[in-house]
Amino acid sequence: MKTLLLIDGHAMIHRAFHALPSTLSTKSGEPTGAIYGFFLMLQKVIGDFRPTHIVVAFDTPKPTFRKKLFKEYQAKRPAMDVTLRPQIPCIKELLDQGGIKRIEMPGFEADDVIGTLAEKNKINFDRVLILTGDRDLLQLTDKNVFLIAPKRGVTNFDLFTPHEVEDKFGVTPEHIPDYKALAGDSSDNYNTAKGIGPKTARALLTDHKTIEDLLDHVATIENQRWRSILIEYEDKIRLFKKIATILRDLDINEPESQLKFEGFAHELKNGLKKFELFSLINKLFNQPNDQQKQPSKKPENTQQINLF
Repeated sequence: MKTLLLIDGHAMIHRAFHALPSTLSTKSGEPTGAIYGFFLMLQKVIGDFRPTHIVVAFDTPKPTFRKKLFKEYQAKRPAMDVTLRPQIPCIKELLDQGGIKRIEMPGFEADDVIGTLAEKNKINFDRVLILTGDRDLLQLTDKNVFLIAPKRGVTNFDLFTPHEVEDKFGVTPEHIPDYKALAGDSSDNYNTAKGIGPKTARALLTDHKTIEDLLDHVATIENQRWRSILIEYEDKIRLFKKIATILRDLDINEPESQLKFEGFAHELKNGLKKFELFSLINKLFNQPNDQQKQPSKKPENTQQINLF
């Protein structure tokens, strides 16, 4: 099955780092826990879903357009652990050595890179899989676009289809930005309409599917308290929908051939040896079911239930 795997680089590195003991290091004391966890997670997902193409998207230090719209955006997120920071460039270098395509766009988040690649490629692939712990990306799920979310550790995952998104949040994927604009998001440090939580947001979006429709018809809302809150915070609500909406039209035109994955390049072995990750080398290269240029089998039934 022709499958594009899109990975939220920083999100999954953080996940790997915090899911495993932080004491893993080389004999000289160089920390390697995030490196080990990230590639262990990557190996598991590749083994489970057999992607034919892979891209890892990364954030950049340059302020994004969201930060320009709202200077307090993500301001309350904790500082990065001092032992994690030096491992990130090492992971990027190892991805290059392994032949895994990585993309970053200054001024935009990895979310926007993933949104653009998902939108541009969902027609050409049997399925597009997004690996991330960031629930914002649920808005990208579609009939053949699914989100893989870590559940426990680095080898257990939940898989979200549009049906699971609606079942869990009470709104369709395309209305996730509207939902967030009303209910707020503490992880991104915005509380838009104070007094409106998830339950009320879902109720309001039942009759008015978009923020624009809701605010344009605010006078028709019977609950006086809700109506007053929406009028008071209208500007913030509209602003945070822009912030919550993932872009899908960045100038990314990578040819499909550049994204192809047929197994980890041999050079990755040497890179991992430098970090004394010999057990990881065995997992990536020496398992009978590893990802070394093995052809994917086309399932007989390609209905959505069998895309997993």
